[in-house]
Amino acid sequence: MEATFNLNKRYTFADYLEWADNVRREIIDGMVKMMTAPSSRHQRISTLLTVRLFNAIEENKGKCEVYSAPFDVRLPKNGEKDDHLIHTVVQPDICVVCDSSKIDDKGCLGAPDMVVEIQSLSTSKIDMNDKFHLYEMAGVREYWVVIPSEGVVVFILQPDGKYDDGTKYDSSTIPVHIFNGIEIELDVKK
Repeated sequence: MEATFNLNKRYTFADYLEWADNVRREIIDGMVKMMTAPSSRHQRISTLLTVRLFNAIEENKGKCEVYSAPFDVRLPKNGEKDDHLIHTVVQPDICVVCDSSKIDDKGCLGAPDMVVEIQSLSTSKIDMNDKFHLYEMAGVREYWVVIPSEGVVVFILQPDGKYDDGTKYDSSTIPVHIFNGIEIELDVKK
């Protein structure tokens, strides 16, 4: 069935599950945000980073799991678990979840430990504003914004529940803070 919806109406994850048209979209605080297919460069960076994160976890016998889009992450307020009460579901380009109890057949319920968003012209405002604040409020411990041809900005959640000012890495070796001492080789300038 093709989804029809009002861009001014507030939706829930239960509504989202009814849209069986395979169109990519997210719901942020109940409002629908349409998504487009990523570019080939975006996909190359996503695949490379997913593999590098996966390998780092495996090599260090970690218990975290890496997921790449499309993968639904439900970010409830006040710990809701009922699909009718959840008003935010996003599809980060990559996320790392270290608490296996957050994973179910629908994706992830609760904040991943790490989220990576790869910017495009159409997502830069959303990634640096809307999702920045969303992930901060949800408690995502580490947030990477990959800017193709420029580098990666890494934000770390501080004890006060706010992200730091971010550290920009042009390319080369980037520390993964949720994995103490592990670094990832990444060149987004290619």
